[in-house]
Amino acid sequence: MRTLCASTLIGEVFVIGFAGLVAMKDPDLSTSTVWTVSGIAMLLCVLLCGVITRPGGIQLGWALQIALIASGIVVPTMYFMGAMFAALWWASVHYGRKIDEAKARFAAQAQSAGTTSPDAA
Repeated sequence: MRTLCASTLIGEVFVIGFAGLVAMKDPDLSTSTVWTVSGIAMLLCVLLCGVITRPGGIQLGWALQIALIASGIVVPTMYFMGAMFAALWWASVHYGRKIDEAKARFAAQAQSAGTTSPDAA
């Protein structure tokens, strides 16, 4: 699950950066405000990659997805991009858990069969 979720979050870093470039064209927003908000959001994405498997990590990811969709207020395209990344986030969590369960099941089968991994030697 961690790999899929982290991949989604890193993709979001780029999308947030590009959205920041688009938001800079808004005459009502100062450049420092745009890059402060975008920079914090990008940093949160990167930091969240490290805490996905900890308690509350997935919920923080969902909060980030909601914020990404809400950023459509400033850059309307982000409504669509935020929804797409929320769908990717759901898929990453859902299928990542299935992959983790399958790995655990295969490891248990291998251990009960008496086989050892090459790293054990």
